[in-house]
Amino acid sequence: MMFHDSMNVAQDKMTRVCLFLEQHKLPPTPLNYHVAYTYVGKNLPVLNQTIDKAIIRQERIDSVFLEHLYFEHLNPGHKQETAMLKNVDSVISSLACAADASQATVTHFVQHINQCVHSLDEHNIQKTKLALDELAKHTQALLEQHIKFKDELNKTKQLHQKSLKQLNELRKLHMIDTHTGLYKRHYLNQQTQLWINQEKALCAIAIAVENLDDFTQHYGDTVGEVVLNKVAKQIHKYVKDSGLPGRTGVNEFTVLLADIEPDTANIIAEKVRNGVEKLKFVSSKNAINLPAIKVSLGIAKHHSKQDFNALAKQASYAAHKAISLGQSCYISK
Repeated sequence: MMFHDSMNVAQDKMTRVCLFLEQHKLPPTPLNYHVAYTYVGKNLPVLNQTIDKAIIRQERIDSVFLEHLYFEHLNPGHKQETAMLKNVDSVISSLACAADASQATVTHFVQHINQCVHSLDEHNIQKTKLALDELAKHTQALLEQHIKFKDELNKTKQLHQKSLKQLNELRKLHMIDTHTGLYKRHYLNQQTQLWINQEKALCAIAIAVENLDDFTQHYGDTVGEVVLNKVAKQIHKYVKDSGLPGRTGVNEFTVLLADIEPDTANIIAEKVRNGVEKLKFVSSKNAINLPAIKVSLGIAKHHSKQDFNALAKQASYAAHKAISLGQSCYISK
């Protein structure tokens, strides 16, 4: 989104953006600043409505949430690039088919000419043979030119494949959280809508790391990131064949499951919990064992008219319900 604010307006918005970031304890990253600037300027009503609802409900406004809003509302270019490349792919495939058909036609024509040479009468054969030889030369030249065309087409296809690979890498950056290797929230949102359209039964497991702040406060941000990364790997290990694991909060993950009922989701959640609790951390400075990781899990089943945000929120509430009840897991009704 482009802004055309005067200097005075921009300075006023900048002050309000800083207050917004400070209020929600958000780092002043370019992405966070972009979303906050759009919000305080009220340039995008749907974005303001989403943030205002979250504030009214006293939900946590963190960097993961703002990143989700950015990809949902402020970054339409990636979809356009994907659509454009698909169109190019279709054109090149059509050209390749046409080239193959054309070469087959020319080859058949050459064969037909050769057959004509052998079936000529003996009357005035010298003149006819010269004419056919000339025609054969032109036909051979045409065939060679066509082969060159195919070579150029192959080069174009290779270039296209290289571009497609680059686009896939770009898509990966859009889909995957760089800190944890799990899916980003906006991708889970898209996948949920796809499964809803296919009328699949959906469940979500929210996994909240209760004492992540303790690791960060007592041992530093680096240790906190290591803990978060290890937890993410354990989650991926236990759900990679059954669901889509994503990072949906600073200290929270959500696993999206299709064609699974809550009872089955509970079994998967228990495996995840056991796997995470097996993790051991030792200080590299003094070889002291660090505290065990505490996680709480919540399970929610998709109901009609729910999107991913509503489903994930219900699962998150269930995880916090588990914390308040002193349970490891709570299934939302």
